Amino acid sequence: MSNFDFDLFVIGGGSGGVRAARMAAGRGGRVAMAETLGTDGLGGTCVNVGCIPKKLYSYAAHYAESFEESHGYGWEGERPSLNWSTLKANRAKEISRLNGVYANLLRGSGVTVINGFARIDGPHAVTVATLNADGSPGHQSFTAANILIATGGTPFVPHFVGREHVITSNEVFDLEPFPQRLLVVGGGYIACEFASIFNGMGAKVTQLYRGEQVLRGFDDEIRHFVAGEMLKAGVDLRLNAGVVDIRKTDDGLRAELEDGNVVMADAVLYATGRQPNVQGLGLEAVGVAQGGQGEVIVDEHYRTNVPSIWAVGDVTNRVQLTPVALGEAMVVVDQLFGPAPGKVPRSMSYEFIPTAVFTHPNIGTVGLTEAQARERFGAITIFRSEFRALRHTLSGSSERTLMKLVVDTATDRVVGLHMVGAEAGEIVQGFAVAMKAGATKAVFDSTIGIHPTAAEEFVTMREPARS
Repeated sequence: MSNFDFDLFVIGGGSGGVRAARMAAGRGGRVAMAETLGTDGLGGTCVNVGCIPKKLYSYAAHYAESFEESHGYGWEGERPSLNWSTLKANRAKEISRLNGVYANLLRGSGVTVINGFARIDGPHAVTVATLNADGSPGHQSFTAANILIATGGTPFVPHFVGREHVITSNEVFDLEPFPQRLLVVGGGYIACEFASIFNGMGAKVTQLYRGEQVLRGFDDEIRHFVAGEMLKAGVDLRLNAGVVDIRKTDDGLRAELEDGNVVMADAVLYATGRQPNVQGLGLEAVGVAQGGQGEVIVDEHYRTNVPSIWAVGDVTNRVQLTPVALGEAMVVVDQLFGPAPGKVPRSMSYEFIPTAVFTHPNIGTVGLTEAQARERFGAITIFRSEFRALRHTLSGSSERTLMKLVVDTATDRVVGLHMVGAEAGEIVQGFAVAMKAGATKAVFDSTIGIHPTAAEEFVTMREPARS
């Protein structure tokens, strides 16, 4: 590798790129990373306009309902109001701190960080568009034994009349002023999360989805249950509904719908999917194979059809989750620089990946949906529990919790675990370990529960709901 400027050149400073760069440098590699720091900053979508700020805003929204529920526990006084500017400022401060943490980690590992937009010019060549000291455009050219593409994804907004008036999840955190009326278009996890968050913070939220039910790809029972809870909480969720056009008026944004109805809003958030961020990377010229949405096609080790070029994370359009990008990055590092002492090269399994959706209430899920399990195994047994959480016996809230186990009847193995309820992600994470290890329903039954908790329901469900 000594004939090149670097052993590894990483394009993209998100979760996958930073992890790969740090670990490769820690194994003795000469590593560079290009990131346009003037846009999001180090950490990529997750840190800057994704998981972290979204979860902070979700916490903020929960305080409103918590204040209301506290009256049932004897707390008295007026409900406090949200200072939107304070929330935004504190969020920005925390994100800036995290950007600094990432920069220090890279610097401490010996990674050369280059501020600019990178383009691949050949199997071993990268050009980075930068700014000169006087502010004029410039460029730097480098060679590398291997190049890793970790540029992530970007929101997709379809073309329609009034498209210029809408925002995406990239801009929603800094809206000014706070939108008293918010229209959310989309039915995926991002749309549902922001509908719940802004509804919780006091906005009048209307959510439109063209399909028959939100959260396509999740367990059907979970989808219908959480949609019902969102409606109960105040989200005006309209299914089989789409937008014809959006026009700016003196009273705000006017959205005409396909059914002839009109929705007035102060802001319109389009959360209609994400697409791989490959524009301007030069992939076509180098011959890197791409899929129908522009995603970079890779093998099981994340190598493209050009042997010196690799790709991880959302740019491959596989499983768009930060921990997945981190795991994929480590596979690449092991392939290029060898595994850590005493370890074997890592591989990545996409089975039993736990995930959470920060709707109100939350969703936590791991493994197969009921439909997927039935298709794969034929005979399955479903265990189900629905209840009002202990907290709400005094809070006055009508929120309910749903917990569900999907079991392969032939082996007794638990192959799907799903929950809608408070702290669902925190609860499901632990059960994901058990399922990854192959736990059976008998193992669940023999496990003592922690009482009184919602989580104990997963080890106390004895009677099948159906099979």
